[in-house]
Amino acid sequence: MSTPRRSNSAAPPRETVLAAAMAAIAEHGLAKLTMAGLGRTVGMSSGHLLYYFRSKDELLLRTLEWSEEQLGVERRSALARQVPVRDRLDAFVELYVPSGPRDPHWSLWLELWNRAHDLGDDARGRLLDIELSWHRDLVALLVEGASRGELRAVDADRCAVRVRALLDGFSTHVAMGLPGSDRPQVLAHIGEFLDEALLPGTQRT
Repeated sequence: MSTPRRSNSAAPPRETVLAAAMAAIAEHGLAKLTMAGLGRTVGMSSGHLLYYFRSKDELLLRTLEWSEEQLGVERRSALARQVPVRDRLDAFVELYVPSGPRDPHWSLWLELWNRAHDLGDDARGRLLDIELSWHRDLVALLVEGASRGELRAVDADRCAVRVRALLDGFSTHVAMGLPGSDRPQVLAHIGEFLDEALLPGTQRT
């Protein structure tokens, strides 16, 4: 038996729409996500979706922000654990790196940065806010590690910029499914780099 559609006067909560968009991307890929198809899933017309989100680009950006909120909660929980800073760095990296090819969060991320030039200043600023939330947490972790003597004393801001650039490069390869860039290999490469760059008494190569 088919599920009756909601009427426009009983639209689903916005979070329900964003979760449905993410689920559709995970199942079918970003290229196959349409406003009409999403509308059928949540019981709304494509016109009604556009009334709420103004454009597909805005829907995608809101979906990414919603996904980042979920990741942010998980990241803050992981970084608040009472374990060595180096272990929390691993947790940070594991949350950052895609789960595999066509990871829905990274599919959205790459698509929106690809469109960033045409999205306008507001959208670019919102994408930058996402970047900065990860950056601030990484800087805080590096500062804490140095203060505890668990990590080398470094310029935390500069080091965080470089580590994130490394993570972005590897993550893009994982998301694209490039040969030799499966998630376990990438995590191993990143872990070795962090050990060499940050652990006291280790030899940099």
